[in-house]
Parts: sequence; C-alpha cells; structure tokens
Amino acid sequence: MTRTDVVRPGSAARARGGGRRELLAGAVGAAVESFDWTIYAVMAPYFASQMFAGDDELTKLLAAYAGFAVSFVVRPLGSYLFGRLADSRGRRFALVASMGTICLGSLLISALPTAASIGIAAPVLLVLLRAVQGVAMGGEPPSVAAYITETAPKDRRFLYSGLSHGGVIVGNVLCFAVVGFLLLWMGERGVADGGWRLGFVFAALFGLLAFWVRRTAAESGAFERAATSGAAQPVRVRAHVRNMVAVFLMTTGTTVGYYFGTTYLPAYAAQVGVAHAASNNLSMIPSLLVLLVAMAVSGLLADRFGGMRVFRAGVGMLVVITVPVMAGLAGGVLPLWAATVIYLVLGVGPTVALVNVLFTRMFPVGVRVVCMGLPYTLAVALFGGTFPMVAQALGAVGLLHAVPWVAASLAAVSLAGTAVLKREAHESSGPA
Repeated sequence: MTRTDVVRPGSAARARGGGRRELLAGAVGAAVESFDWTIYAVMAPYFASQMFAGDDELTKLLAAYAGFAVSFVVRPLGSYLFGRLADSRGRRFALVASMGTICLGSLLISALPTAASIGIAAPVLLVLLRAVQGVAMGGEPPSVAAYITETAPKDRRFLYSGLSHGGVIVGNVLCFAVVGFLLLWMGERGVADGGWRLGFVFAALFGLLAFWVRRTAAESGAFERAATSGAAQPVRVRAHVRNMVAVFLMTTGTTVGYYFGTTYLPAYAAQVGVAHAASNNLSMIPSLLVLLVAMAVSGLLADRFGGMRVFRAGVGMLVVITVPVMAGLAGGVLPLWAATVIYLVLGVGPTVALVNVLFTRMFPVGVRVVCMGLPYTLAVALFGGTFPMVAQALGAVGLLHAVPWVAASLAAVSLAGTAVLKREAHESSGPA
C-alpha cells in the first residue's frame, strides 16, 4: 500500500474553519489518555485484593502498581510503532487506532475475572492489557502534537497547543470526580467489592466518545500534500539526532516540573508537615483548573512573542523559583494553594503548554511523529514517571530537602537543551 492509498484527497478542505474540530479531536484524546492513565493508579488499592492472589495485602498492592510501571516502560515502544503509522498512513489513522486500543483495553479490564476465578491468569491478563494500553498511550502525545501543529491556524498554533495539552488536566479532574462519585455512592467497601470496575467502564465510554470525534475529523493537509507529492520519505532518524537530543533534554526538566506540581506536591506538603494528604489532594482540583488558564495564556503569549522565548522563560522560572517556593511552603510562609499556583502558573504552564507545537516543528512532516515521540516519551518515562518514587525515596533516607534542588537542577538541564536545538527551514512552514 502506498502513501497515496491511505489519504483521502479533499479531506483537508473539511478542516477549514479554524481547525476547531481537529483541536477537539486532539484535546479529547489527551483527556481520555489521562483519565485511563490515572484511573488505574487511583483504583489499584481497591482492585489489588481481587486481581492478585496471596494473603499479603501490601504485596498485592505492589504487584498492582507494577502494572502501572509496565505501561510507563513500554511507552517509548508505542511512540515508535504508532509514530511509524502516523508518518506513513496519516495522523488521523494513528489517532483513531491509538484511541480504539486504549478504549478496548479499559473495557476488557472492567470485565476481567478475579484471581479467585482464574488464578494466575487474572494478574497476567491485567498487566498485559496495561502494557497494550501503554503502547497506545506512547503514540498519543507525538501524534496529537503533529496533528495540532499541522491543522492549527498559523497565528494561533501555540494557543491550540496549550488547549490540546490541557486535555490532560481535564482528564485528571474528571478521573478524580468519577472516583469521588463512586466512593460517595458505594462506599470504600462497595468499590473494593467490584465497584472499581465502573471506573474502567467510564473510561471505555469516554474513549468511545473520543473515538467517534476522531473518526469524523479531517486528516492533516500537510500530511496529505506530502504523501501525494512523495515528499514524505521513510524515517531517517540519523539526520535528526541533534534535535532529538534537544527534545530529550528539554523534556527532562519540564516533565519533572509537571509531575512535581500536579502529582507529588500534595505528598510533599504532607511530608513537610504543613497539611493532611487527603485534604491536599482535594485542593489540587482548583489549582489544576488555574493551570488550564495559565496554559492558554502561555499559548497566546507564545503566538505573540515566539514559542522559544516563552518556553525559555518558563524553564528559567522553574530553575529560579522551585527551591524558594518549596522552602516557603515547608516553612509555613506560603500556604499550599499559593505555592501550587505560583509553581504551576509561572513555571509549569509556559513549558507544558507549548511542547505540542514547539517540539514537532523541529522535524519535517515525513519523520515528525517518530523523531519527536521517541526522545519525548523516553524522557517522560525516565524522569517524569519516576520522580514521585525518587522523591519518596529521598524523603525516606532523610533527604527530603534535596527534592526541590533535584527538580531545579533538571530544569537547568532543559534550559541548556534549548541551546542544542538546530533551527531548520520547516520550522517556519505554515499550517495545513
């Protein structure tokens, strides 16, 4: 099958109208990915006793979290596999395929028999399904990034980048809302006795909606033109190694900042003794909504003053404010909500909002998804996904004060990574 066999001439014409349908397709997929990613971690304490055999509850919970870790490990593989699909058969094809895989995985998890019914097959199937979902999730961010870059209006690219990436935050908020509803409705015992399955049913239904939105969205015009003209060539990674290294370095500190500010900060506040962990998690919801606004504003600023300038300003703020803000939190000078808002708005928002467009523009259309996705997902897996665990380990050995310094140092690595970047002609190419 040739590249021209899989594109649909004229589909780009349907994208006219500001790329809003394509923005929705990218954002709703990011929300589903985030929901599915989070629901497993939040529900693990409730399903571990049913899905894993044995008498030790702690061992079963750790085994359940191993399934979460597996889906992180396989993400770079998924980035490559789905990146090849996106670069050869089209952005829309890869986005529909990844969403269908994620949706089906959640549905199957919701219907899995327990260990009491099928023994060791239950945890094996659970971990296998999470690995398959992890592969699909690895292909999501770079495919969405390329799609938004190529379909957004030229003067609103970074705004659309921030809005599409904001789907991740929406997914987190919806996940906490669903879990909260199930706990209020069924109680902890009811959720542990099987109510946890409804969380994965919600994930599958949400994914089905995203699947429909993507099925009705248009293909990227930039990809169609490249495929029709033969400009889209097979992946040649070596020609773009320098910019791939730049993406890896620029992601290293920003992904740590994101996970610090949105995931680990409630636990950090509890460890330094400023508030109770349960109330901290509830207080994160309005802070995440503030982050959504900050990401949109960062996108507007980037469209006005340049993406790299705003990105560098955000990373620079992560370098400068991380230690003093966390010291202010630990010392009681800053309440948790204030520390969270300052950290998210000044540092995290301007960096994560821009990556969809900023990183994909470093590479030509024919290799865009693979070359952006591999270093991006690898950095997230190595540094972002492991940061809460590393931070907890440092706290366990009496080095909790070192956690902000680690985050600030890695932000400095990201700032240095911007100097590695080599600007190329395709960065200024217009949208589809």
